Amino acid sequence: MAKRAIKKTAKTALKAKDTHAGNLSMSVALSPEQGLSSYLNEIRKFPMLKPDEEFMLAKRWAQNQDSQAAERMVTSHLRLVAKIAMGYRGYGLPIGEVISEGNVGLMQAVKKFDPDRGFRLSTYAMWWIRAAIQEYVLRSWSLVKMGTTAAQKKLFFNLRRMKGEMKAIDDGDLHPDQVKKIATRLNVKESEVVSMNRRMGGGGDASLNVPIGGEDGGGQWQDWLEDENFKRQDDVLGEAQEHDARMDLLKDAMKDLNEREQHILSERRLSEKPKTLEELAKVYKVSRERIRQIEARAFEKLQAAMLNAAQGSGLIEAG
Repeated sequence: MAKRAIKKTAKTALKAKDTHAGNLSMSVALSPEQGLSSYLNEIRKFPMLKPDEEFMLAKRWAQNQDSQAAERMVTSHLRLVAKIAMGYRGYGLPIGEVISEGNVGLMQAVKKFDPDRGFRLSTYAMWWIRAAIQEYVLRSWSLVKMGTTAAQKKLFFNLRRMKGEMKAIDDGDLHPDQVKKIATRLNVKESEVVSMNRRMGGGGDASLNVPIGGEDGGGQWQDWLEDENFKRQDDVLGEAQEHDARMDLLKDAMKDLNEREQHILSERRLSEKPKTLEELAKVYKVSRERIRQIEARAFEKLQAAMLNAAQGSGLIEAG
């Protein structure tokens, strides 16, 4: 009855994308009503397959889509899934869900397993199991997407182990030498090591609504967060008014320049895409050096005019 309960807990339909394999509908997810230790005890009762027996079962599935053959291959490897899943206990996720994800990876492996290649199912399936578990961990550990490249995923799943080897068990930042060593071994940037260590040191996401202050009131964590870029409304208004005043000074000062000086200075200093000396030299049919001289003289005249106007309006104190 226990084995039957495991098989009938939940059905995960894995539809094949090619004509080689049919539909594999298995039922190896953990039951919400079943404890983890009970599950582990029950999966040990499924017998291991001998090489020739495994080969014949794989053939029956590949050629005839025999679901009973596939189910025997899956159930005989549930212990392998559990063993691999236990290696991911340090990420704070329910181990039952981790095992369930590994079971899905196992079923994918059975669906695609080719016995004619000469290796055992366990050798092939372990890669599918790890991939399914790691994708689940990355997806569930944080709401913020992380591990988007193969190198970053490798960093995420190896950082804790490498810190243990270096005896770097503190939650603070790593020593620069440790950061450099990890970055070199995993072929990632040192900044990525620092960032990942800080994120993992925080234990994942934390709610801004976490209460603080004890039973006598207090508040929430978000109440104590400070926006470093915050500006008071009067400061913002003052800066805007000062900017407008400076722009008015600039427009008035530009009137002291002749038409050619205004055009060259605008194209060289005030344009979003400044033109080169060569481009303006072709327009006015003079040398690049001549354009540079006109620009320099025009800038000096503009600077002097704006300085005098600013002192007269009180924007700056007279020297």
